[in-house]
Amino acid sequence: MGRRVSGPAGGAVVREGGGALLVVGDVVTDVVARHRGPLASGTDTVAVIRTLPGGAGANVACWAAHRGCADVRLLGRVGADTVAWHERELIASGVRPRLVVDPRAPTGTVICLVDTGAAAERTFLTDSGASLRLGPEDWSEALLDGVGRLHLSGYLLFSGTGRALVRTAVTSARARGVPVSLDPASAGFLVELGAERFMALVEGVDVLLPSRDEACLLTGLPDGAAAAAALSSRVPLVVAKQGADGALVAQGGAVLTRVPAAPATPRDTTGAGDAFTGAFLATLLTGTAPGAAAQEGCRAGALAVERVGGRPPVGGGGTGPSESARSAGSAECSKSHESSGPSMPSGPSGPSADDGQAAGDPARAG
Repeated sequence: MGRRVSGPAGGAVVREGGGALLVVGDVVTDVVARHRGPLASGTDTVAVIRTLPGGAGANVACWAAHRGCADVRLLGRVGADTVAWHERELIASGVRPRLVVDPRAPTGTVICLVDTGAAAERTFLTDSGASLRLGPEDWSEALLDGVGRLHLSGYLLFSGTGRALVRTAVTSARARGVPVSLDPASAGFLVELGAERFMALVEGVDVLLPSRDEACLLTGLPDGAAAAAALSSRVPLVVAKQGADGALVAQGGAVLTRVPAAPATPRDTTGAGDAFTGAFLATLLTGTAPGAAAQEGCRAGALAVERVGGRPPVGGGGTGPSESARSAGSAECSKSHESSGPSMPSGPSGPSADDGQAAGDPARAG
């Protein structure tokens, strides 16, 4: 069990444009190390290192808010060690956090190794921590009050408690007529889970947002377009992210729209998929057609790869997690910050707007 620290996500007035976006997923701390060229085994490799807020679910929520979704809510689970910092960062990004404090596990941590000499590609070392313990006991039917769309991070499928939560949330959403989307999240973890098991677990999902590698893995097909088309015969709408090749929109067993990527000069590809997903869902909530929503997703992905970390730009700076924990104190963690949220102090140890924010996780991104 855990205790909630944020204000209630339910009960808000439904906003024009289809209601709120509720994201359920991971909130982690990212340690992003940008280096050039292969790592030097057994000795030092020079790198620029930043500690940033991340998590695939949290990143999606922040990008949706950045795209203009007026009411974005996030259900996640963190440790007491960094809860105040993560809550502060989410609120600053326009997200209404509903965080559960885990009494035993610390907040998940992901080390993101970004090779600046290889198209800013990244490798993740993942300790999911408290995020793997998010479960059905953290769910409440009231979370769907005023919600127009539910989005689930695929990382939930990689733990028993997370899979149980997915079943509970999808059942609740379907009973209330709320459409559900899911991002598979990690080709590496999908290999362990298995394609058919994954497809069984996502029954009832309306929109699937895989990467090209994930779509190919789930179908056994080597071609990204063929894989997207095949998936759309099992899920009503498939929007397959193709990296530098843009995105594919598939329905009814066929690719209907090919969306080109927006031009960008990559610095860090961490979180690009999360950015796409957040902007796509925010646009879809306005009643926009999937193809046009995918164009917004590609624009957000282009912005994301030109930043360090997986979050969109926000005003001001932020303190690092250890400083926030010291300054907030334990009493701060039990307060509701739903209406206004704490101010964002700036300081030399925190990430600047130029540094970018977060990366995702098990919390990673796309």
